[in-house]
This record gives sequence, structure tokens and C-alpha cells, in this order.
Amino acid sequence: MKVEEVNRCQIQEWYPKFKSVSIKTVIHQLPESFIQYLLDDSGPFLLPASVLNEDALPNRIHNPIEEEDFQVSEGSGDEAEDSPPPSFPELELKIKESIESLGGAVFPKLNWSAPKDSAWISTAGSLRCTSFSEIALLFRASDSLVHDLCHAYDSCQDKSSTRPRNFFLALRKWYPSLQPDMEFRCFIRDQKLIGISQREVTTFYPILLEKKNDLLSLILAFFNNYVRAKFESENYTFDVYITKDERVKIVDFNPWGAFTLSLLFAWDELERIYSEGNDVEFRIVEDRCAVRPGLKTAVPFDYLDTSEGSGWDQFLRSADEEFRQQFAEAGA
Repeated sequence: MKVEEVNRCQIQEWYPKFKSVSIKTVIHQLPESFIQYLLDDSGPFLLPASVLNEDALPNRIHNPIEEEDFQVSEGSGDEAEDSPPPSFPELELKIKESIESLGGAVFPKLNWSAPKDSAWISTAGSLRCTSFSEIALLFRASDSLVHDLCHAYDSCQDKSSTRPRNFFLALRKWYPSLQPDMEFRCFIRDQKLIGISQREVTTFYPILLEKKNDLLSLILAFFNNYVRAKFESENYTFDVYITKDERVKIVDFNPWGAFTLSLLFAWDELERIYSEGNDVEFRIVEDRCAVRPGLKTAVPFDYLDTSEGSGWDQFLRSADEEFRQQFAEAGA
């Protein structure tokens, strides 16, 4: 894999080309001071001071008596100098304006990744954000964003740096009506669509059995009409969402292999499908027993390492073997 292939999958690179067939998004370049704030783990967990007086956790209940337990009394031997919280007023005001232009709520992500592992800390328990303070909380609490910040090029043979020159914040319009059963990952090898997988593989959706052929036709036509000639890499994956009125929207692009999940395929299966010249293979979870365990994790789906020999590869192989044994015993 080359650096240029990874770079093409950054949202600030691909979104302008596919804006008309993607989710409405506003992108801001982040100041280096904010990146250093995200990387700094030497001090206490501090959220930026808000010039708009916005609270990242507006529904929390303050208990002054209990909070006194965490204060260091004056003159204590453990006393440390207070660190003033950082502040990014210009960035905060720009983000506030963008959130309002997108309807008041957004889904944030960096160049490649979203802070899915820190959704638990938000008031809503999701990545829905209405302020800069909520975005800062999710980003500061996330371990998965370390991929973008420090390890984006780990799988590149020609890497000369561990990180891109600039980082960007993508604010994507929040749609509460989006359904996980209608998101799919498409696998492109040598600019040919060879595989499609249900994106959420931890759930069985009966409606996919009914619509499988229609969905295949929609995705194949969309790829040929909108993606094949416009995305410059030969090998890559992209995720799509299909709306109720059967419009196809691009959600994301990811590199081929490396840290990208192959979901209901294995990477060697995809290589075999390509080498044999077979038609595109569309895989969905066809019954409850075929649900893939273990993929709802605290790290983003896109960057789990399930390559051969990895811990997740061994775990999934063991889980598959256990399921086969259970089925055999049930049929005995």
C-alpha cells in the first residue's frame, strides 16, 4: 500500500468530488495547537474553556460536597499548580456557525476516523454533537483517533512520516432516521466491484433477504455511474447508505486491506473472487445463527486489525468453530 492510496481516503480529499452523492458535510482545518491538545496526556483531563459558555455535559448533576473530595487543600504537600484550560475561540465560533448551518446537530470525525469508542461519555450516548464542547469531549476521550494522529501510514511501504501534514474536522449532518441495515461496504479490486457486505454484521435484518437483488442492482449501477471513473485508486473500499427512496449515498472511503475490516469476507476470499473473475458477490447475514460476534467494540469498525494471525483473527476463528460445534450438536 502507498501513502497516496491512504491519503485519497481522507474525507477532505474525497468529499469535494462526491459532495452531490454524499451526506452534507462542512470541513474545517484544525490548528496544530488543537492537535497537540488532543495528544497531550501529561496532565489532567481538561476540556477547552468555551467562549460561548457551552457545557459538554449539560445534564450532569453537580454535587458540591462530593466535588470537594477531589480538591487539594491550600498548603497540601500534594498541591500542584493549577493548569488553566486551553481555549480555541476562533475554532469554536466557526464550528458553532457550521453546526447551525447543518441543522443544529452533527456527527464529527477526523481525516479518516470518528471517535466511536467515546460515544459512551456523551450525554446522548452517541456521536451526536450540538457544540464545540461536545466535540472536544468526544475527541479528547477517544483512543481510536490515535490512528489518525499517529499511525495512519503504518501499513505504507513508502511512508516518510507517521502523520499527515494537516488535520481536518469533518462535521456531518446528523440524521436521526438513518437505519444501520441499509449501510453496505463495497470492495474494489483493480477498479472492479467484486464484493459487497452488510456493514452491521452483528444483527440479522430479515428485510435484506427480501431486497437483496434490488440492493445489488442499485449499488452496482451507482458504482459504475458515480465512483469508478472518479476515485483514482485501483484498490479500495467504500461504504454506502441506501435511503428509503432508493438513493445511494457515499458514507466513506477506506484503503484496501491493512486496518480496514473485510466484514463478512476474508481478504483472501476477496482475492480469490478477483482472480477467478467471478461476478460481484453480495453477502448479508441470512439468519440469526450467522451473526458475526465480537464486532461491536470500543474501537472503530474501520480500523480493527483482523489480518491473519492477529488477536481478532484468532478470536473470530474460535467463535466460528464454536458455532459449528453447536450446530452439529443441535442436529445430532
